[in-house]
This record gives sequence, C-alpha cells and structure tokens, in this order.
Amino acid sequence: MLALIVRFQVRPDRIDEFDALVRVTLAGIAAHEPGTLTYLPTRVEGDDAARIFVEVYADEAAFAAHEEQPHVRHFLRERAPMLESVRVERLHDLDDPVTRAEEPGVRA
Repeated sequence: MLALIVRFQVRPDRIDEFDALVRVTLAGIAAHEPGTLTYLPTRVEGDDAARIFVEVYADEAAFAAHEEQPHVRHFLRERAPMLESVRVERLHDLDDPVTRAEEPGVRA
C-alpha cells in the first residue's frame, strides 16, 4: 500500500478553476484506475485557498499507472499556473517489509 497526502495552496483568483479541474480528473480516476483505492480532495477549514488530497494506491505499480493516465497528465500540466505551492508526503503501511527495510537502523 502507498498513500500520499498532498497539500496545494491555490492562488486565490484560481480556486474555482482548480476545483473544476479536480472534478474532471476525479471522473477519469473513477473510470480508469482500479488500483487507486482512495482519491479524496478536501478543503481546509479556515483556509479557503488550501486543498488537501488523500490518495491511497494498492501498490507502487498502481501509483505509477495513475501518473501515466491521460487525465492525470492533463491535471499535472494544467494545475501549475493555478498554484502557489505543493507539498507531497508519501506514506507507507507501518508493517510494509519493503519500506521498513529502507529505513535507517531497521531490518526487515
């Protein structure tokens, strides 16, 4: 399992445009990505221009397939001028032996 928490700070004058782009992308994900288990875009209380996405993929291969989809490539290309910043955090299952073996001082 691979999960991402992605925080977007959207330019205040582009919020509606960004949200519309997200909705189009969501439709493509739902129709074509069985390995994308959860794709949940959210608004942040108290910060109208912030969006946090919670993304869960079956595995690294599902994430790689997601990144290659035409709707995702379109999203990645079109979002850039709408954003002030992006922060991505990759999360792995606590007991995933592959990722635990990569951690300093941990043996699988």
